[in-house]
Amino acid sequence: MRDALFHLSGDSGGSIQSRIRGMLVSAILDGQLPEDSPLPSSRKKAQILGVSRNTVVLVYQGLVDDGYLVARERSGFYVQPGIREGRAEAGERTPSEPRNAPNWSKRFRLQPAAQENVERPLDWQTYPFPFIYGQVDRDLFPLAEWRECSRQALGKKSMEETTCDIHCFDDPMLVEQIRTRLLPRRGIRVGEDQILITLGAQNALYLLASLLVMPKTTVALEEPGYPDVRNIMALKTDRLKPIPVDENGLPVDERLDGCDYVFVTPSHQSPTTVTLPMERRKALLERAVEQDFLIIEDDYEAETNYVSSPTPAIKSLDGDDRVIYIGSLSKTLFPGLRLGYLVGPKPLIREARALRRLMLRHAPNNNQRTTALFLSLGHHDTLVHRLHKAYRPRWQQMGEALARHLPNSSRVPTFGGTSYWVRGLEGLDALELKRRAREQGVMLEPGYIHFLRPGAPTNFFRLGFSSIPTDRIESGIKIIADLIKG
Repeated sequence: MRDALFHLSGDSGGSIQSRIRGMLVSAILDGQLPEDSPLPSSRKKAQILGVSRNTVVLVYQGLVDDGYLVARERSGFYVQPGIREGRAEAGERTPSEPRNAPNWSKRFRLQPAAQENVERPLDWQTYPFPFIYGQVDRDLFPLAEWRECSRQALGKKSMEETTCDIHCFDDPMLVEQIRTRLLPRRGIRVGEDQILITLGAQNALYLLASLLVMPKTTVALEEPGYPDVRNIMALKTDRLKPIPVDENGLPVDERLDGCDYVFVTPSHQSPTTVTLPMERRKALLERAVEQDFLIIEDDYEAETNYVSSPTPAIKSLDGDDRVIYIGSLSKTLFPGLRLGYLVGPKPLIREARALRRLMLRHAPNNNQRTTALFLSLGHHDTLVHRLHKAYRPRWQQMGEALARHLPNSSRVPTFGGTSYWVRGLEGLDALELKRRAREQGVMLEPGYIHFLRPGAPTNFFRLGFSSIPTDRIESGIKIIADLIKG
């Protein structure tokens, strides 16, 4: 009867040895294997699971070493007596309706779950044509180098530094790498007390909104623009001012007057991909001084310019402390890392650091140190070159396929980047197109979510190419084109 408890799921992650261990630990701690009860012999267990006996022996011995099992000579392995001590048993609940359940809708001060966001299924990688934005091609990531950096971060010396709680401070090695390795590539030179490590760009934006934005604050946003900054700011103020972008990005004119903050993605406008020219960058700085507003510069995808000469960040031109700069490592490393950085005047960074301490203290020390080592050993620069080499043919293939199957629907991103912004025919419902394309293995993202104004156009959509092989791009575009035409 007990043998029926033991089976290996074919779709579980990890090695066979770790999966067997996890199965046994769960059975012991959940009480399915009572204390002091015998386990099947290693030979029988191996037959039940269809694995080698040595694998089972190694698992059993590891569980003995960790106190889950006890080995008795000439008898076998038994569940350690007392292993479940200290675990409270679940109390019995009366199976009746709650007498006075809380009315959550009246208690929430904010309801961010009601906001619209970009959504994608967790299994998007299983689709043959994943035109998904913001994800990485796992085959391009130097896993061995990252693993080695992680191993070094777990070394005795690093562990002495990273296992303690550093309160509100950051790993000095990572801060130094950002200050001397990443920011100079964007023309930015600042002191270490002007940098704060964040859990990605969104964490930086939320810190800024919490510190700077009040109900009467006016924030100018690009239209179309980044949905998350719109949603974050909307939690603090309803005075959001959409400024339609043109072929050169955010216009700099009287529409910015009266604003307190202007959010901009100048290097690679999100989502249209256009680049703000140097003349407009300087004009934006001049107007910020004249009208007394601050600029929040999100320099996302700064490392994916493989087509044109890089344009300095607006922050690099700022002599009046008018620019707050946000950077992220997600686009070149991997989104799940959740590491970014905020660069600004010392008083702002001091307050942001204090607020972050109340929220989450600091980013995980081991992630910071691993990333710092990855940067210091040159692996990040190597990865950037590898991405450029891989992305350029995808960028070219995407442009050619769109020109062939959906002519005049998009502008080739002169920056490079990882996506195309596509304008379908008037009347196209990109949300319905997404549904129909998904049925044929194509994942795309409707563009309406990027618009703030009511009655947003429904005929735009975004196609990412960072996680799709080059040889699948044209076939996927043809499917989309056939669906639109059909």
